[in-house]
Amino acid sequence: MKRLGPDDDPDRLYTVTGGRSRSADDHALDLVTLIVSESDPSAGMQSEHARILTTCRRPTAVVEISAELRMPVSVVRILLSDLLDRGQVTARHPRVPASAQLPDADLLKEVLDALHRL
Repeated sequence: MKRLGPDDDPDRLYTVTGGRSRSADDHALDLVTLIVSESDPSAGMQSEHARILTTCRRPTAVVEISAELRMPVSVVRILLSDLLDRGQVTARHPRVPASAQLPDADLLKEVLDALHRL
């Protein structure tokens, strides 16, 4: 098991998020949502927000941002929500092609029945 380092201190993460365990708005940021910076870091900005803006100059997945910042995804989602609310980043959600719809229920039942007969 890995020992907690100075950046992994739960008190620090509590401070980074302002004590929040989730964002005020539900932006539905899954692990593969791509984040793109719309502005450069500014003076006086929280250092984690500045690092996100720098990291996301190119489209970057939420999970990659989490790894880069060495923070839990839940904390990164809160920070990203702050930046989304201020218009400093945009989120590009993955597209689900129409062909990715679930198969017909009758077809699934036929397959299941055939498997039971084996």
